[in-house]
Amino acid sequence: MSGTGAQSKSKTDSPMEYKMDHKRRGMALIFNHENFHGLKERRGTNKDRDKLTERFQGLGFEVNCHNDKSKAEVLKEIRKAAAANHADADCFVCIFLTHGEEGKINAYDDKIKIKEITDYFRGDQCNSLVGKPKIFIFQACAGDKYEDAVTGMMAGDSDDEEEVEEAANIYTIPAGADFLMCYSVAEGFYSFRDINSGSFYIQDLCETVQQYGSTMEFTELLTLVNLKVSRRTASGQNFKNKKQMPCFTSMLTKKVYFGSKK
Repeated sequence: MSGTGAQSKSKTDSPMEYKMDHKRRGMALIFNHENFHGLKERRGTNKDRDKLTERFQGLGFEVNCHNDKSKAEVLKEIRKAAAANHADADCFVCIFLTHGEEGKINAYDDKIKIKEITDYFRGDQCNSLVGKPKIFIFQACAGDKYEDAVTGMMAGDSDDEEEVEEAANIYTIPAGADFLMCYSVAEGFYSFRDINSGSFYIQDLCETVQQYGSTMEFTELLTLVNLKVSRRTASGQNFKNKKQMPCFTSMLTKKVYFGSKK
């Protein structure tokens, strides 16, 4: 299924879009944590892992899953991925399904700072991903606050898009460019997960990727996921009628389209 009026992009023909015509789509790492030392298990996370694997393989990624890894093991895999040659790849994706708190996620035995993970992929550390999108997705709590439900009015928005021409000569870019950081919740808040069907955010993300992954610009897709999750309401004795609001932070310099690869 595709969006109305959208056409699948088989090649990049705009200076405002990342090149997606390399030999490989790229690597997608999934760190899935169900069991922990000293923390409650995350039942339902394997549903998220399996859906993500299916969806990102569908976009052409080489998906590698790692389950219940220790901090040392996670960082070893991260360093290995950062040291790999991505010259013939379009981009890179890394996903964490775990417990967390502000600025940190949990491995099996210890916490890891998110910045410690992403720093390995900065342009001054991972040269073969310079100028390519580096997408990090975190399904994890970022605190213990709950979003309350409020009533609002629906309103239409209009967008004015300016065309920006890219200089033809050689240029430099910041080492921190081309990152896209996707979070199931904003800092300080609780992220919901169903023990049978998986987490709100990942399930809505996977459904949206299935529908529009090869036609819709990826940050627009994430905005649609934000809408879907925001319309959900948690049920349960401890958090009745509570809500969840995902977010993403973009350091991208172009648009991201995952058109079909030949």
